[in-house]
Amino acid sequence: ADATDTVVIPFGGRKMDFMVIGLLSVALIFSVYMNISNKEDVGPTEISPISLLIADFDNRTGDDLFNGTLEQALQIGLESAPFVAGYRRDAALRVAGTLQRPDNVLDEETARLVAVREGIKLIIAGSIEQKGRSYTLYARAIDPKGGEVLAEADADAADKLAVLEAVGALSGDLRKELGDDSLDRDKLEAAETFTAKTLEAARAYALAQSLQYNGKYQEAIEYYRQAVDEDPDFGRAYSGWALSEQSLGRTDQAQVLFEKALANLDTMTERERLRTLGLYYSRVSRNRAKAIESYSELVQKFPADDAARNGLAIQYFYTLDFDKALEQGRELLEIYPGSVMGRSNYALYAMYAGDFDTAVAEAARVREMDPTYFKAWLPVANKALSDGDVEAAQRAFENMRPHGARGQLTGQLGLADAAMFAGDFERAGELFSAGVAMAEEFGNIYLKATMRIGLSEALLRQGAAPDVVSQSLVDAVETIGGLPRQVPAALMYLELGDPAAAQPIADALRQNLQPQNRAYAALINGLIDLGNGDAVAAIDSISAGIELADLWLLRFYRGRAFLEAGYAAEALDEFMICEKRRGEATALFLDDLPTYRYMAELPYWLGRAQEGLGMRQAAQQNFAKFAARRAEDDPLARDARTRMPSAATSAP
Repeated sequence: ADATDTVVIPFGGRKMDFMVIGLLSVALIFSVYMNISNKEDVGPTEISPISLLIADFDNRTGDDLFNGTLEQALQIGLESAPFVAGYRRDAALRVAGTLQRPDNVLDEETARLVAVREGIKLIIAGSIEQKGRSYTLYARAIDPKGGEVLAEADADAADKLAVLEAVGALSGDLRKELGDDSLDRDKLEAAETFTAKTLEAARAYALAQSLQYNGKYQEAIEYYRQAVDEDPDFGRAYSGWALSEQSLGRTDQAQVLFEKALANLDTMTERERLRTLGLYYSRVSRNRAKAIESYSELVQKFPADDAARNGLAIQYFYTLDFDKALEQGRELLEIYPGSVMGRSNYALYAMYAGDFDTAVAEAARVREMDPTYFKAWLPVANKALSDGDVEAAQRAFENMRPHGARGQLTGQLGLADAAMFAGDFERAGELFSAGVAMAEEFGNIYLKATMRIGLSEALLRQGAAPDVVSQSLVDAVETIGGLPRQVPAALMYLELGDPAAAQPIADALRQNLQPQNRAYAALINGLIDLGNGDAVAAIDSISAGIELADLWLLRFYRGRAFLEAGYAAEALDEFMICEKRRGEATALFLDDLPTYRYMAELPYWLGRAQEGLGMRQAAQQNFAKFAARRAEDDPLARDARTRMPSAATSAP
């Protein structure tokens, strides 16, 4: 699932001629009105959430400093109302491109077209003109469908120094017109102020955000660096910079930058502060409980905030609470029915929950909205694998490949995963090997390491020498860590009979704050016990892991431990849970990267448990189903064939 942070930026005037001392702008002061209002006052009337898009200001002054900056200041002020959330202007420009509008132009007409397409409720169109030393600003809230002006406001500025204060006045007047009756201007004027920023810093930040949004992380970093060079206290710039570094796999740099962002929380609006904390807990400390707290508070105070609802849904998803993730995803779509990312995430939540029909239907809607959104093929591919239709899955993965580097790499990984699921380990090895080279070319170390892990699995299944497989695992884990590499590596080390190589991975995972990491540590330790012949100790360890995080792999291996201990009924129950929760196997490490190959062995182990309970017909059907996907010389397939009469070998 995607987590795009909808960020608005604080900024002030030209560095040399209009630094606004002590006050960013009244537009920023408005953002804290909820914190400073008297708790005994009557709260604001509940208003339906409003999504809005700010069009390019009509700059009639001839001063380029006002291009692309007044829109951001106005958005800060308007978004301070809890019922308002601004649509990303860079996202709107991308949509405008699909409508064959002029490049990099978001005038009133274009903004209306984008709003109608995306289901945005309002557009804001503004202008600024100069009269001698003074300036006049004007803004209108417009119904994008009919063009009706629903609210309007104007403000004057005595000189350039006062322009941003005038923007603040505009935002306050528009908010009142739109239904925000809670503003107390006397209290707002007395509110705590913020350190001023420069237009140069703001402009660099805006460029960085646009580049980051489009996946150009290295280019974005250069502009984030410019922003903090101009303003060393620009907290949100540090946060955005950290996300770009992390997206490139530079976790140490990201950690340092996030710490700088946290050190500047007092320069942010309340909304930005909560967003920053949510991102930090989610992306750095992996403290899901704290992330849920931050995003829940953000949703409570700003119910129309798409980043808040998306962030909260993703945190529920990471804690395996797919029902709550779906609920938040559904509420986001009620506010923003045209959100491509929101609908794609909703489809993925349904996929993980095992509701493949809903997932496929929603993914089809995503592809209608944006044919280049490669993740919309994931539900299609995984439903096909769930149905046993490997060819259909391969076609879906192929459909990802034309859509950018990530689409090409994810499609390649999916093709290899499907080949593993089908038992074609030689073909899978070729695909994984080619995927390593592709990831190297694209500079994606995450997928490079993940491809190497898959290559190691393919080598293991082909019967490669243990030292060859071990070296491949070392190469994978040393490229970059993380659960998608560490856990499969540990499992393969144990399969190779090398618990000494698996133990350090378990030890490292056990030291992590994230419950899922510690749960996987318990799994690895339990499997070491199982390898030593102590099935009961293995069951105890894996069960303790399930108490931390009820993960699919832990259920699968606890079933095997139960079977080893002679408890076939308990084993069957675990394997049936795995069957029911097959949606989780589509991407076991919750990163949207295909892992359905882990489902391939489930019929064999179901058959073993059923056999232990005397359910011979059901067991033979599962043995036949498994053996049909594996080569004659596959050890597990040979065992399956010995457990069923010859007549059953041709069963579907």
